[in-house]
Amino acid sequence: MNSKLKEVAQVFFKLGCFAFGGPAAHIAMMEDEIIEKRKWMTRDYFLDLIGTTNLIPGPNSTEMTMHCGYERAGKAGLFVAGIAFIFPATIITAILAYLYVKYGQLPEVEPFIYGIKPAVLAIIANAILKLGKKAVKSTELIIIGVLVLVVSLLGVNEVVALLSAGVIGMLYFYLKSKTQSNLNSISPFFLFLGVNTTIAKVSTLKLFLIFLKVGAILYGSGYVLFAYLDAELVTRGLITRAELIDAIAIGQFTPGPVLSTSTFIGYQLSGFSGAIMATAGIFLPSFLFVLILNPFIPKMQKSKILRYFLDSVNIAAVAVMLAVLIVMAKETLMECQSIVIALAAIFLTFKTKVSTIWTILIGAILGFLLLTLTK
Repeated sequence: MNSKLKEVAQVFFKLGCFAFGGPAAHIAMMEDEIIEKRKWMTRDYFLDLIGTTNLIPGPNSTEMTMHCGYERAGKAGLFVAGIAFIFPATIITAILAYLYVKYGQLPEVEPFIYGIKPAVLAIIANAILKLGKKAVKSTELIIIGVLVLVVSLLGVNEVVALLSAGVIGMLYFYLKSKTQSNLNSISPFFLFLGVNTTIAKVSTLKLFLIFLKVGAILYGSGYVLFAYLDAELVTRGLITRAELIDAIAIGQFTPGPVLSTSTFIGYQLSGFSGAIMATAGIFLPSFLFVLILNPFIPKMQKSKILRYFLDSVNIAAVAVMLAVLIVMAKETLMECQSIVIALAAIFLTFKTKVSTIWTILIGAILGFLLLTLTK
């Protein structure tokens, strides 16, 4: 393995071990590691990757790791980055699945998660400020961003908001410039939708096909994942809704992508082989989508009309991150303890050069201590 691949593996394995808080937090941590510390690419290009990643199915933050790996070390870097990021969550989730099947309950980790949530808010806010400075290129883009923020807070689907912003912005700036642009850099993407997975009992192959189908068409957050898995698994009588809720909880409080839920469910249904096949199935489409999409991004940047589209999608992506931050803050900052942790994280993030990983670890320890002392 060459030096660049080793670097990619180390960076994303580390992130995979400590990336709590969902896609917005994962991307914020990536921005710190890749742009601030290592300068693998410009912040403008990183923003373009975020914008385009938001428009394809699959887990956004995992796909961002693949894009960054591709940029640093080519196609091999894409696969090394994705696998390194997914691996820690898969192993942790498989161990938790084993304990859950054996003992019938999840371990007590709530005090640590209690501290991580407010710490993550400061990390996301910092990334929004940095990316926002690059995304705001005109008054019109500010208006688009504000509109996307408003509709996102009103509950409009984020993909609909992003696409609408992109199309409206592209048309507006095109008409404003009154110039002709070349559209030959647009490439169609074909989604394979799996097969009909009506099953009587679960084999590892059928598990793979179920999660392959979900991975190929999944847009949105963990809540959307819940709906997809409810339709594919609960309504077919493969698992109970209570078991699905526990599986989603595992995905939320382990580091890395929430799609590690698939590992948990796969183990429940078919042991370790089921865990491996379910995990492979749900993440495989992301590898393929990024492999197809990444080479077209430079072409999209060179096309004037697609540059307008990307600029509009980028400001919209920052607005969506801000909407996520606002919702998370409302849900998280409800007690004095969480506010104290958030203030400590803000100080660490904005006033020191402490790594985001240390900020999360300190938040987890503070959460444990504050909850323990106030009991």
